[in-house]
Amino acid sequence: MTPKERIIAAMKFEPVDRLPFWPKLFGVYETRWGRPETYFHDLIGSDRVAWLFGASFSETRKHTAYSELRDGDNTECRYETDHGTLRMRLRYGHPVEHPVKTKQDIEIMACWFRDAEVTFDPARLEASTRRYAEFGQKAFIIDDMGESSLMRFIEYLAGIEQGHYLIHDYPGEVEDLFDAMHRNLLRRFEISAEHSPADSLHLTENTSTTLISPEQYDRFCFPQISAYGHIAKRAGRMLMLHMCGHLKKLLPRLSQLPATSFEAFTTPPVGNTTLRDGREGCPDKCLVGGTNAALWMQPAETIIAALEEQLAQLPHHRGLFLSSAGVMPPACSPETLHTVKRWIDAYTPRA
Repeated sequence: MTPKERIIAAMKFEPVDRLPFWPKLFGVYETRWGRPETYFHDLIGSDRVAWLFGASFSETRKHTAYSELRDGDNTECRYETDHGTLRMRLRYGHPVEHPVKTKQDIEIMACWFRDAEVTFDPARLEASTRRYAEFGQKAFIIDDMGESSLMRFIEYLAGIEQGHYLIHDYPGEVEDLFDAMHRNLLRRFEISAEHSPADSLHLTENTSTTLISPEQYDRFCFPQISAYGHIAKRAGRMLMLHMCGHLKKLLPRLSQLPATSFEAFTTPPVGNTTLRDGREGCPDKCLVGGTNAALWMQPAETIIAALEEQLAQLPHHRGLFLSSAGVMPPACSPETLHTVKRWIDAYTPRA
């Protein structure tokens, strides 16, 4: 099987010739080991996942604007409206200053989201289709739609502590913002479900009960993601959710989502959910992960023993796609990756 065929089969709970395996080798890994990501994937024979970002739509604005100012590893993002400008500061791509701090900021951000018009973009689709074709059978291609409103609010717009204070103190204003964000994502999904060349649509949710409560997930995340999933399902499209945190208390609700796969499914001690937990709680969802960053900093024989233990606990190995869960730690050498991959290649999955 080709990598694309193998991953699609895993997503559909169909037989595979071997378990697919995807180490996430991003920029920090390239810097540490002095070679491009593609070199290592080709070296070990990875089953890659690659990204498109909004492959078939674009946003236009009449009264607001967005801009980024970059200075080395630092980025300032500006959300400009007639009612004021909000700023977010990032370092290494992560917020060090959030744009929403007050009730007025919530209202400004809602105004900024409401002004965006999401439309089909033929030129963008043409470019994305060319990029999709370049990967051929070497990779499973996902098209990232963004992030649902609560998680984006907590992670990027307001931050964990201030975000929860604002949700409590100004529920009406926050829900108005969430509604504007939701309408934006609905339109993205409607266009992408019809036009995107990708193998699966994708949401970068980063879900974790260390950030939000199960009750908040049920109230805010579940209905929105369900709406997106139903759009994808009606069009015959897959939906992958990136959820890299603590998920154990959410499994009963996650099992009801119209999603195909949960990606970055992270085991203890970084996450709190084993593959057995996931399979028992969500029997029809493809689980992409099954390891954690701390494990990949151990010797190859320790990693293999942990994988063997996880796999032995499962009733079958359908709907399973092994990966590093989160980003592969640069401390894990290419030699370690190669040793683990050879073991995976020799492992016989149970149907």
